[in-house]
Amino acid sequence: MPLTAPEARLLPASPRSALPHRPAALALACTLLAAAAHAQNATEAPAPQQLEAVLVTATRGSKALDRIPGAVGVISRADIDSHTLVSEDPSALLAQQVPGYAPSRQKLSNFGEGLRGRNALLLLDGIPQTNPLRFGGREGYFADPMIVERIEVVSGASAAQGMGATGGIINTITRRPTQAGTRQSVEVKLGTQFDGDSSAWKTGYLLQHRSDGGASSQPWDLLFYAGMLSQDSGVDGAGRPLATESLHRSADLFLKAGAEFGAQRLQIMVNGFHADGFDDRVDVPGNRATGLPTTSTAGRPAWDAPRNRVRSISLEWTHDDLAGGRASVQLFKQDFKARYSGGLVTTFQDASLAPVGSLVDQSEVVADKWGLRSSWVRPDLGLRGLELTTGLDLLDDTSSQRLTKTGRSWVPPLHYRSLAPFAQLEYEAGPLTVRGGLRDEHTRLQVDTYRTLAFYGNALVTGGERRAHQRVKSLGGIWRFGRSGWSAFASYNEGFGPPDAGLILRAVRTANQSVGQLVDLQPIVVKNHEIGANWRGAGTTLSMSVYRSRSELGSQLVVSNGIGALQRVPIEVKGVEISAEHRINAAVKLNGTFARTLGRTASAPGQPLDLMLGARSQGPDKLLLGAQWAAGSAWSSQLNLSHYRPREANLGKTLGGASLAERFSGYTVLDLASRWNTGWGQWGLGVENLLNRRYITYYGEANYSGTNDDYYAGRGRTWTLSWRRDF
Repeated sequence: MPLTAPEARLLPASPRSALPHRPAALALACTLLAAAAHAQNATEAPAPQQLEAVLVTATRGSKALDRIPGAVGVISRADIDSHTLVSEDPSALLAQQVPGYAPSRQKLSNFGEGLRGRNALLLLDGIPQTNPLRFGGREGYFADPMIVERIEVVSGASAAQGMGATGGIINTITRRPTQAGTRQSVEVKLGTQFDGDSSAWKTGYLLQHRSDGGASSQPWDLLFYAGMLSQDSGVDGAGRPLATESLHRSADLFLKAGAEFGAQRLQIMVNGFHADGFDDRVDVPGNRATGLPTTSTAGRPAWDAPRNRVRSISLEWTHDDLAGGRASVQLFKQDFKARYSGGLVTTFQDASLAPVGSLVDQSEVVADKWGLRSSWVRPDLGLRGLELTTGLDLLDDTSSQRLTKTGRSWVPPLHYRSLAPFAQLEYEAGPLTVRGGLRDEHTRLQVDTYRTLAFYGNALVTGGERRAHQRVKSLGGIWRFGRSGWSAFASYNEGFGPPDAGLILRAVRTANQSVGQLVDLQPIVVKNHEIGANWRGAGTTLSMSVYRSRSELGSQLVVSNGIGALQRVPIEVKGVEISAEHRINAAVKLNGTFARTLGRTASAPGQPLDLMLGARSQGPDKLLLGAQWAAGSAWSSQLNLSHYRPREANLGKTLGGASLAERFSGYTVLDLASRWNTGWGQWGLGVENLLNRRYITYYGEANYSGTNDDYYAGRGRTWTLSWRRDF
C-alpha cells in the first residue's frame, strides 16, 4: 500500500497482538561485550591518548563540538564503514548513531522515522532532500554510503539551514580528495541468509584525484563514483519471506570537481540516485490477531514497481579571505520523484472510471527545488572573540502528487518560495561562548484552482496565495570548566516549517473553499529549550542533555476509518539523551547510548495534551551498546546491540470511532562487523541480527492504523562478505 498516506485497502483490519519480549539476547550481548573487553585489556597496548577535536559545519560555520551550545554530533567515515559491512540501510545507521532517532522500518519508506518526535531536515552537502510541502516518507534514500565523508547531526529544532528542521538537521557531507595524486577503490559485496530468496550483491568504483598545481597551473581535484546494489526480499528470523516495499535495486552516479584560485575555490557536484522496489513479488497479508506477519511470494503485481529518482546538483564558490572573513555562495537544484505501491485503494476509486472496488492505481510525489545559500563568517569583528555570521537563503519548491495509472491529479502543484536573511553573533571570552541568532523567514505558497478526487466529492477549490512571515530566534551559551574536561550548555532554538500542505489540500470536502481560506496552512514554529553537560577526558567522552520542545500550532496526522487528516493542535515533546564512549586501551573501545522521548498532543484544538504521540512521530525508548576491538592493524571487530523497549500508548483512547491504542513488544538485536587488512585488499564480514531474533518492526507493530497488509517482520540473520581494494 502507498506509505505516503494512510489510505485503506478494501480489506478489514484485524486486532493486533503483542509478541513476547525476550531479555535473553540482552544478557548474552552484555556477556559478549564484557568478555571482549576483558580479553583485549589483558593484552599490552599503548596508553590511552586524548581524543581528537571534531569540527562541524551544520551550524553554518566550522566549529569544534565544545564550542557549540547544543546537542550536535558527527557520524564519521569510520562509523559508516563499520555499519555498511552489516547493512546499506541509511536509516539503520541513523538509528544506531543518533540518540533521538526512531528505529528503521527496513523499507524504502522512512515514514515514522522521526528525530525527537518530529521531522528532521535531510541535506546532501547543504541541498534539501526532504519535501515538507508533501511529505511522502521516501526521502531517506538519496545517496550511496560510499560517497559520504561524514554525517553531521543537530538534534532539536533549528533554523540554521532553513525550513523543515523542526526535529533537527541531518547533513550528509560528501567526500573530497585531500591527498595529492590519484587513488582508486573497488568494492564488492555478497550477502545471503542461506534461506529462501535472500541473496544480495553490490559493486562500486571510486576514483579520487588531486593536483596541487605548479608554477603554471592551479590546484584542482576530482572525485567520481559509480555503484550498483541488488538485494532479494529476504526472510525473517523464522525463515518466512519478508514483505515487499523494501529496496530491491539501487544505482548511484556521483561527480564532484573543484579548482582553487588562491583563497578562492569553485566546486561543482552532481549526484544521481535511483532506488527501485520489487516488480516480481506480491505481498501476502498477515494476521495481527495471531501474530503472523505479512509475507510475500513470487508474482506480478498489477501496478508498476515502487521507485525513487533523485538528482542533486550544486555549484559552490568560497573565498577564505573576503573582507577579513570567509564567504560561501551555493546555487543548487534538486529533482525528486517517488512512486509508491499501488492497489485497490479506497481513496482512488471513481465510479466514472470503473466500478468501485475494481480500480487499480498508484501515486507518485514529484518535487523540484532550486535555491541559493550564501553566508559570510567574520571573526574578531571589531573585538577579539566576536564573530559575525550572516547571509541570505532562497528556496523555490514545486511539489505535487499524481495518480500514475489514470493520470489524475491528487495534490495540485504547490508553488512555494522562501526568502530568508539571517545573522548570528558569537562571542568567546576564555571558557565562555555565547551565541545568538535571528532568521527572518518570508514565505509564499501559490496554488491554482483544482478539483479533489471523487472520494472527496470532486470538490472545486479556488486557487490562491498564502503568505507567512516569521522571525525565528536562537540563543545559547556553553561554559568550559578549565582543564577538567567538563562543559555545560543551555540553549533556546526555534525551528520553522510549513505543514504538509498537500495532505491538507487534497482532502478538502467542503464546497466553495479557497486556498486563501484554509487557515491550516499557517506555519509550524517549534520552540526548543535544552540544557546539557559534556565531559571529554583522556580516552573518554560523556554527554547528557534534557530538552523540551513545544509547538502551539503543530501538525499531527490522525487516521480515522482508514483516512488521514491533518490536525493543527499543540505538540509538546520532552526527552533525555545520554551517550558515553570509553577507550580502555589502543585496542578496545566501548560505547553506549540511552534515549527516552515522551511526546504529547491534543485530540482537538483547545483540548488538553492528554494523547501520547504515536509511532508516526516518535520512537520507543532505546539502549545502544557497542564494543570495538583490534588485534594490531590487520584485524578489527565490532559488536553492536540495539535494544528497543516495549511501549504502550493511548490505551482506551478513540478519535472519530477509531481506536488510537498502540502496543509495541520491544526487541533486541545484535550486529557483528569484522574486517581484515591483507596485501590483496580489505576483507569484511558483517552479520545482521546475529542471534536470528524473530521480531516485528516498531512501526509495523505499533502503528494504530495498521492492517494485515503492513504487519512487517524484521530481517533475520544476514551474512555479508565484502572486499575492497585501494590502489
